[in-house]
Amino acid sequence: MYARTFGATTLGVDGMIITVEVDSSNGLPAFDIVGLPSGSVKEAKERVRTAIKNSGLYLKQERVTINLAPADIRKEGSTLDLPIAMGLLAAHGIVPIESMSKVLFAAELSLEGTLRGISGVLPMTIQAKKEGFEKIFVARENANEALLVDDIEVFAPENLAQVIAHLIGERKLSPAEKIESDESEADEFFNDDFADVQGQFLAKHALEIAAAGGHNVLMVGVPGSGKTMLARRVSTILPEMTKEEALEVTKIYSIAGLLKGGGLITRRPFCAPHHTSSTAALVGGGQFPRPGAVTLSHHGILFLDEFPEFGKASLEVLREPLEDRKVTISRVNATLTFPANVTLICAMNPCPCGWRGDHDHECTCTQKELKNYARKLSGPLLDRIDIHINVPRVKYEEISSTIKSEPSEKIRERVVKAREIQIKRLEPYKIFCNAQMTHSMIQELCPMNDQARDLLRETFMRDHISARSYDRIIKVARTIADLDGSEIINGDHIGEAVHLRSNLYSKA
Repeated sequence: MYARTFGATTLGVDGMIITVEVDSSNGLPAFDIVGLPSGSVKEAKERVRTAIKNSGLYLKQERVTINLAPADIRKEGSTLDLPIAMGLLAAHGIVPIESMSKVLFAAELSLEGTLRGISGVLPMTIQAKKEGFEKIFVARENANEALLVDDIEVFAPENLAQVIAHLIGERKLSPAEKIESDESEADEFFNDDFADVQGQFLAKHALEIAAAGGHNVLMVGVPGSGKTMLARRVSTILPEMTKEEALEVTKIYSIAGLLKGGGLITRRPFCAPHHTSSTAALVGGGQFPRPGAVTLSHHGILFLDEFPEFGKASLEVLREPLEDRKVTISRVNATLTFPANVTLICAMNPCPCGWRGDHDHECTCTQKELKNYARKLSGPLLDRIDIHINVPRVKYEEISSTIKSEPSEKIRERVVKAREIQIKRLEPYKIFCNAQMTHSMIQELCPMNDQARDLLRETFMRDHISARSYDRIIKVARTIADLDGSEIINGDHIGEAVHLRSNLYSKA
């Protein structure tokens, strides 16, 4: 007998519906799965048969062939356990085929028949809704994810027996409701605030500009000057994500298996991978490409501490994400594109020993060590960083002061106001911050007075900057003007943007 059910898997950051075709016929007993299954999918036959048996059902010994369509796309993971089981039961006449019309199944099965959670349920549910499915069956730990999608009925049974009883009309299940979790993102609380940062006024102002315009930043300073402390507080001055942005980020974390509690992520991500991270961990990869730290930072902050200590190959592969705001990974099995719209914040010491330029400590590095340290960061990579600032050691008078610095809330108000100006200006182009502007947009949207043009021309001729640096100076100046509430970019705005990038030229 032939039966057909529907499951799903993920491809990049999107869901993909898989048609599970089951044929059970007379012949030598066998159980074959075709359609480019991975090893974990092939193992499903043992989990499925044992789960059905331990649910109190017995199947005839027949020849079973299961096809996973489309057959030319590799399937991996345990997401197809439940649809395979339901197709097998339908092929043996235990569950009516018509009861599974427009129903998607997405769960792993334990040997006793319990439904276990899987990664990627949110993009699967979104795709199911797009393709006209009316119901989805998932494990209880995935219920909150599926419930983020409107207009599709979600069921979250405990085990296979409950799914069967519901479909044959023996005992109907109630639609799932949101499950409160102690791990929910809403329960998290961040104590970080710019009010805790004493001194470092230039660095804080530069990070405010970066947050307002989505600009990349490189901080150079001696050990203990507060670079990491500053970077970790940038998230507290960023605008709230829109619903569309929150859904994009939640999809990514769902696929990566990092979604706590299954609820919608509303805070902008902050990722700080260690400098020993591999290239695949940083930008994504693997036999079946998975998102890396760059994609996990989408619409948020990617913080790279000890910037020159990252592998050179890992750093150079950042060029494409910083320029195109996406990562394309090609493998034999697939070519996938992951979103990477991030604000990059980097921190580094001025030299290997860390004390170059400090008045109170002597630098012990040789000229050869200094040259090798500088070579770790290529000119093309540094050219993609908009703001480059020095972070000096905090003075005693500043760190011992009892006067609180400006809190994140006040800084955030200015950032949000500047972003609102940008969103209104950039709405026709479907972008939302100055850092995303192209050269043609810059020419159209960044009017300058004569003083600004003269200063920009002088800088271009004197420092022999690249066309990319030219554009990025104007982008930063446009953000500074937005923070000032000015429609026209003047000489002061260009001058500050050049100053925030001036130390870059000696390294690039």
